[in-house]
Amino acid sequence: MKTTPFHELHIAANAKMGEFAGFDMPLFYSLGVMKEHLHTRQQAGLFDISHMVHVQISGNETAKFISRLCPYHADQQTVGQARYTYFLNDTAGIIDDLIVTRLGENRFLIVANAGCAEKDVAHINTHAVQFDVAVEILPRAFLALQGPLAGKALNEHLPVSELAFLDAIEPKEGWFISRSGYTGEDGFEIAMPPDMAVDFANTLLSDERVEWIGLGARDSLRLEAGLPLYGQDLAEDISPHEAGLLWAIPKDLREGGDFNGAAALAEKIATGRTRMRVGLLPDGRPVRGATELKNETGGTIGKVTSGGFGPSLNGPMALALVDVSAADAPIFADIRGKLIPMIRTKTPFVPHNYKR
Repeated sequence: MKTTPFHELHIAANAKMGEFAGFDMPLFYSLGVMKEHLHTRQQAGLFDISHMVHVQISGNETAKFISRLCPYHADQQTVGQARYTYFLNDTAGIIDDLIVTRLGENRFLIVANAGCAEKDVAHINTHAVQFDVAVEILPRAFLALQGPLAGKALNEHLPVSELAFLDAIEPKEGWFISRSGYTGEDGFEIAMPPDMAVDFANTLLSDERVEWIGLGARDSLRLEAGLPLYGQDLAEDISPHEAGLLWAIPKDLREGGDFNGAAALAEKIATGRTRMRVGLLPDGRPVRGATELKNETGGTIGKVTSGGFGPSLNGPMALALVDVSAADAPIFADIRGKLIPMIRTKTPFVPHNYKR
């Protein structure tokens, strides 16, 4: 398995390690998942996200190229602004969801999920030959500092107090910071040269407000925030319309455009979706992903895509894809033949706390 620049720090912190996207990653530390989750909601949690891939695109046609890859107007994106978007295939399925930041007039940064890195880079390179652009994979260490005290903790070392949600800066050569994250909390994602990683992490960890947080709490935090996870809630056979992510596409592009998958997406929107992503509250214990959902007569109407216990919610929660025709009717999870009531609810399950 591959390791990140922080691997020895995780071992020294008594992390329980496990495989994730081909990397040996920390699942949890001595605090345990529950306390790590609550610490992030109350103070500041530090996450190793170095398994994610950073792709820099530069050249005269970079904005035009980004607008081909992603369904938005990259030429209208402000320098220093990050944006949530996705790659679409020819049938308008989601290849990956990602953050794209404009770093300069002709320079953009794509940060993509680790599990999709290989296919994402292949997708980028396949289309790059049609444009005057250069594609560069940046070797970086990458941390997320998340929680209500993250800004105060980080601002003691780097100038971040003026950043709002999805603002980004390059504070020094080889460094990148965006006010973003995937926990629903205020926070930052910080990229740096690998040889500076350990010292910087130790500097942050010397602050009593900051604790290492593993993948277990990262998942419960993002689920409470109602944020979809690629490979579970998003996939190449799920469209943005079905996933509830049309908000990320400008209205004028929903009827067509020059981006990949535009015609298929416009057709799906015009035809109407047959299934949709919803939030559910199980009656009793947590219901895990891939659990079938049934109606009152036992007919299958969908499945849970992500499920678990929310420490801040203090109860179970789930995201699911269900038939549109059955979305407003009673929903049950089929747990080994026993039908467990599922109450439909709006997401996020716990309110977001971003700095606007």
